Amino acid sequence: MKIETFRTLESVLQTGSFAGAARQANVTPSAVSMQMKQLEQYLGKPLFDRSGLQARPNQLAHEVADTMRRALQDLEALRAGGGLVVEGVVRLGVIESLQPVVLPGLVRYVRERHPRLELRLVRGRSSTLTASVKAGDIDAALVAQPVAGGSARLRWTPMMRRELVLIAPPGATEPNAAALFRQYDWIRYDRNTVSGAMAAQYVHTHVSGIRGTLEFDSAPAIVAMVSAGLGVSILQGPDPTLLQNYPVRLVRLGRSAPVLTLSLVTRKGDDDNRSVAAVRDAMRQTLATYQRQSVAARH
Repeated sequence: MKIETFRTLESVLQTGSFAGAARQANVTPSAVSMQMKQLEQYLGKPLFDRSGLQARPNQLAHEVADTMRRALQDLEALRAGGGLVVEGVVRLGVIESLQPVVLPGLVRYVRERHPRLELRLVRGRSSTLTASVKAGDIDAALVAQPVAGGSARLRWTPMMRRELVLIAPPGATEPNAAALFRQYDWIRYDRNTVSGAMAAQYVHTHVSGIRGTLEFDSAPAIVAMVSAGLGVSILQGPDPTLLQNYPVRLVRLGRSAPVLTLSLVTRKGDDDNRSVAAVRDAMRQTLATYQRQSVAARH
């Protein structure tokens, strides 16, 4: 079995689909599908549930990826020069909504694996952080990738996909999104952001008869207003700690729900930069752990 097949499995789990893994590896979705079938034949067991429109990884797929992840990292370290110490400074941007999810695990990972690597953290919007990477002001950023794919001058590494959800006042009893929008004002997230634009597209396509609209550029402020009964909104799933103070009702939007791709964006000239590569690996491990814990919590 080729080592690259296990890397492809990791990409499928990160991006959520064969098509996403294909874009990341610059191959066709059929090539990804063939590699996954070869891996299933090697293991003698299925790795995906193919009963729906899109193949979904099962628990064994995650176990295989977990088993191979450290081995692949160790092999990469040997290939890159064995005991060479990763050191220096990496200026890293993380959008504000993901900082509670990412930073604790990321900083811990870097301190344990690369104690001579310093992280200088920056927060901001996806658009401003991406522009800062392009300008060379920071080295990397975890941002929402534009639906069109993002600037071809930069390297986009998908890290996680997050489904947008409808949030409603905790006491709302309306049965679906259409009824909630008829009952409450729409508190929209800034339409100049990627997730705000995706939410607006969903509303304009699937909802009619909107009562009224307000617009804010702070997700926590929107959650607080929805919790107070002042409207409904479509956002990334809010941070659980925020919901302890501002409870809301979460409503899934089904098959047509907008899905946000969160990617680590870097300059193509830094493809061989060991420090940036170390941060990319740390980010990948941190978010993989977060996703596994989220799945376990739901079950």
